[in-house]
Amino acid sequence: MANVEHGGRAGNAFAAGAQPARARLRALRVGLWVIAALLAARQVAAVLGTPKADRLTDLETWVGPDGVLHVKGSLYDSTQFTGTPFGGLVLKPLTRAAEQALGWGWTFGTLLLVVALGLVAARALPQPVSRRTALLAAPVAISLLMLSLPVRNALYLGQTSIIPVLLVLLGCFAVRGERACGVLIGLAAALQPTVLLFAPLLWFTGRRRAAASTGITFAALTALAWAAMPHDSNTYWVHHLAGVGLGRAADDLANQSLHGALLRFGLSGPLEIGLFLAIGAAVAVLGLRRAVFYARDGQLLLAVAITGCVAVAVSPTTWQYQLLWVLLAVVGRVGRKTSDRLMWPVAVVLVMTLPGKMMLPNMAVLHPVRDNVVLIAALAAATLVPFLSRTSAYYRAPVPTDYAEPVPTRWKRVPLLPLPGRVLARPNLLLELLLIRVGYSAYQQVRLAATGGTNAGGRATAEHHGDQILAVERFLRIDIEHGVNHAVFKIGFLRDFFDFYYESFHFFVPLGVLAVLYVRRPADYRWARSALGFATLFALVGFWLYPLAPPRLMPGLGVIDTVHGVQDFSKPDYGTLTALTNQYAAMPSLHFGWSLWCGLVVAILAPKWWMKALGLLHPLFTVSAIVATGNHWTLDAVGGAAVVAAGFGLTYLLQGPRARTPGKTVEAGAEVPVPATGRVRS
Repeated sequence: MANVEHGGRAGNAFAAGAQPARARLRALRVGLWVIAALLAARQVAAVLGTPKADRLTDLETWVGPDGVLHVKGSLYDSTQFTGTPFGGLVLKPLTRAAEQALGWGWTFGTLLLVVALGLVAARALPQPVSRRTALLAAPVAISLLMLSLPVRNALYLGQTSIIPVLLVLLGCFAVRGERACGVLIGLAAALQPTVLLFAPLLWFTGRRRAAASTGITFAALTALAWAAMPHDSNTYWVHHLAGVGLGRAADDLANQSLHGALLRFGLSGPLEIGLFLAIGAAVAVLGLRRAVFYARDGQLLLAVAITGCVAVAVSPTTWQYQLLWVLLAVVGRVGRKTSDRLMWPVAVVLVMTLPGKMMLPNMAVLHPVRDNVVLIAALAAATLVPFLSRTSAYYRAPVPTDYAEPVPTRWKRVPLLPLPGRVLARPNLLLELLLIRVGYSAYQQVRLAATGGTNAGGRATAEHHGDQILAVERFLRIDIEHGVNHAVFKIGFLRDFFDFYYESFHFFVPLGVLAVLYVRRPADYRWARSALGFATLFALVGFWLYPLAPPRLMPGLGVIDTVHGVQDFSKPDYGTLTALTNQYAAMPSLHFGWSLWCGLVVAILAPKWWMKALGLLHPLFTVSAIVATGNHWTLDAVGGAAVVAAGFGLTYLLQGPRARTPGKTVEAGAEVPVPATGRVRS
């Protein structure tokens, strides 16, 4: 349809299917706009629902009792103002209106700026774009902006950091004439000096009048502020060298610049300054060369994003609310294969919407990466990521993904959804690892949030549910936890074996199975990974709806915690793992659920009988370990089996029967017979 629209009128052959397709497109567009509106409403509710003393704290530097609005001397006497003198000259009168309507006016004004930014960015996508992309780009862009940490911080703190980004995009894509473009970008530079890096981009792409107008406008506005407020201008430009040292300490984690990162690494003094200037100059030269190349290639929005990422890196201080440039880099296309195209945009969106602790494990060796993850993304976009040129054959036509032929049904009473879910090709490894890590971090957060964020928050409810489970087990005569636990505790080597098995095999075996399938059986990897993911989602629902204390945390039951030691029930939080996760997420047991998943996958896919038997031993040992160590009830294992069955069932419903990987490599465009599932189609 996109080719027809760009090539002329549609032929009669397409007329019959055009109306349903347009209806689906309209429905999708309306749905995306509804999502964008809901996200905006959520952000407004989050800001206005916060106590007045805690919200818009940066705006309080203007209108508070000791704010800039009430300071008769220097702007910087308030100790919190970090903007340029020109910013103070323009915004100080405006804050009188903000003082009258601090919450509603400022918040809704910021929302309007975000909507305008999303609309301009959507219209700036490199041409040609399909009608579908053009219609859906705006709500998607606005939704991503609403979710991003810079916009959320700007709304929460009351910052004006969205204005420079919007001014640059308006200058590059909305106004006509180079002088008007330069005036807008120069105004943005007067508010955020590192925006001056856009002047070289304009100059080397042939827009020299715009570059000159940028410099002249910046100089004129800065001089105006200097004439009006000479003391403040001297403080900002001379004493603090373009604002360095104003506000929080430069080594704060919120400062995602090279200067902040070097300070966090323990460097200081002339060595740190020299390294910062050398690395910053190299990043600026390399990043601007790349930006000029992509601007000449017809990808001006990507060039703007790269230049903004350079500004993020080389600025002495780049606070969290000033990082929107990194999100714009999502428009770059990376990878020759269709399966690789999602890697870069997903990584950028996750970096810009989730805190660093969710992206990487809490390991000391990874703290330098976790603390500078946004800076690393900006440096990668500016200097390393191989964005495709529009002249590349893969820009519009990447290597397609291989799918197995769709299967209408297997059982007459279980219809399949018409989704092309049975992919045969191997997925992108980095994307898989990233999603696995973020998924597991979300799993931990949901477990903890299920009891209000603390173990003590749900203790009474969890113990009440424990009494219910015990009553059911006694009725069914399967209340074996106490007897098995004490019997194993008396046998030293057996106790040590089950303790080790409980602590070690829960993660390593599933990861090992996934790794083997990824390398040897790509199609089976996708099938097994989907079933595991769905099972885990179902388990999270169980954790949320039914907090349950395990036998070891039931006072008066007498079950010994063989792994963590004797519990002190007089304390609300107890156990060595309480700082890491929710101890009342026992139903269903994912220890047993994941082990059962491993056993079933190995039993189904292993080529030899002894491998199948060995795989089935894992869930047997696991269910013995979770009961013997006092960490789960017998019915928890039943719940784990139920979510695994539901995971496999939902995978079948969405994707159909398991696709069989061909014995040899499938070339693009070739058709190879596949047992029991038809042919491969590219």
